[in-house]
Amino acid sequence: MMSMLKRLLSPKSINIAQSVVSIKRPDILKDYTRCYRSLIAPQTRIVQFQSVCVQQVRNESFFKKHTAEHIWKSVTSVSNAGKKRGRGKGAGKKRAKNLNRGQVIGVGVDNMIWPGLNAPIIKGRDLIKRTQLPPDPERQARLIKLRDSMGTFKMLRLSPTERGWSGSKMPGRSIGPPDPINEYNFDGFDTKVLEFKTVFCMKANAGRYRRISVVTVTGNKNGLAGFALGKAADSRAALRRAKNRAGQKLMYIERYNNHTVYHDFFTQFCNTRIFVEKRPEGHGLICHRAIKTICEMIGIKDLYAKVEGSTNLQNVVKAFFLGLLKQKTHQQLADETNYHLVEFRKENDYLPVIVASPKGPVKTDPKEAPDFLQYVMDNKVRLRKKKSLPFYTKKTHWYIKEKKIEIVRNMDKAKYNLLAEYGEIRSFLTDKYPECRPVQKKSFSKQIDEDENQ
Repeated sequence: MMSMLKRLLSPKSINIAQSVVSIKRPDILKDYTRCYRSLIAPQTRIVQFQSVCVQQVRNESFFKKHTAEHIWKSVTSVSNAGKKRGRGKGAGKKRAKNLNRGQVIGVGVDNMIWPGLNAPIIKGRDLIKRTQLPPDPERQARLIKLRDSMGTFKMLRLSPTERGWSGSKMPGRSIGPPDPINEYNFDGFDTKVLEFKTVFCMKANAGRYRRISVVTVTGNKNGLAGFALGKAADSRAALRRAKNRAGQKLMYIERYNNHTVYHDFFTQFCNTRIFVEKRPEGHGLICHRAIKTICEMIGIKDLYAKVEGSTNLQNVVKAFFLGLLKQKTHQQLADETNYHLVEFRKENDYLPVIVASPKGPVKTDPKEAPDFLQYVMDNKVRLRKKKSLPFYTKKTHWYIKEKKIEIVRNMDKAKYNLLAEYGEIRSFLTDKYPECRPVQKKSFSKQIDEDENQ
């Protein structure tokens, strides 16, 4: 109505009307005002109307258009620029929570029985009706507790036999035999993880490129073993790759009597130096934990190894395998030196036993015979640090104590030696002055018994 009134009252419309018939402008205004008032409610009713608030309503929302995974990703992830800078990784990273956990269809804030939803429609011959149950005040608290437990990291629990070097961490844990190759199955093999770490490589386009680096050793505990390095973006793929590579790089290690190495040896890789010593049966493995794991996979049970210099794990593994491969059997040592190889053992009362003889001519000059330990150790000597004295030996009270016990020092040892050698406690004057022989406890008690009997 207002738009029509404006068009009629415009100057152009009035000029056209005047060209047809001469009509006065005030009369037109009066007529149209009267018509407008007749169409709209009276003035008294217009005052009674209240202001109306118009609000736009959408039938679709953001949460309905996208999946839960997409919505959680928008909250928990970082931008592409942040990914290039390595953000969104570590303890501060938000984790997506499954809000459906703990929710039951038909059970909500109002605790009600809905036939056909959370309860059967018919029970026996009775038709179940919708009923209101008493409210459950602990429901919201249970849901909040369940959702809070989702974001926390839960430590993996393992049995004592499955644990590695440090609890549930991967180094030292067993991951099974390598995958079969064609028709060959790795029966009797086992693989253990030596190193498990995350490495980063900075690239121009991708930014920080993250990968998992794994070093494993596999063996059948009967002289056959191998090690390998595997890298992948996923931890499972890296473990599988390193395990299968180790199975393709097997080496046979010579063992003495299936329990130790043939001789002491020195080995080195980069700045890592290892001194390995042969040990008798029952001694055990006293060495670096990585070397101990390798020995278990090979089948070596008795060994002592000292690592000097760098303890980089990959260098330790490579150095130890180099030393094992370079060791020589008794026959090889005898052929190289042209001397008989003689062994002294405690169970043989340290009597010499020839374990290998040269196939060619035998040298007889003992002066030209090389020192066995220096020969097999490549003239290297293990660093033996001098043990420092305890701190209290520098105190005054220790000096006073030593001075007091000086007169009786080693008295117990001297008594044991005299009893072992002479059968009694005596001195160098006992033969000259028999009456000065000290009275023995047993002989003194016997003498008292004899005097009482008399």
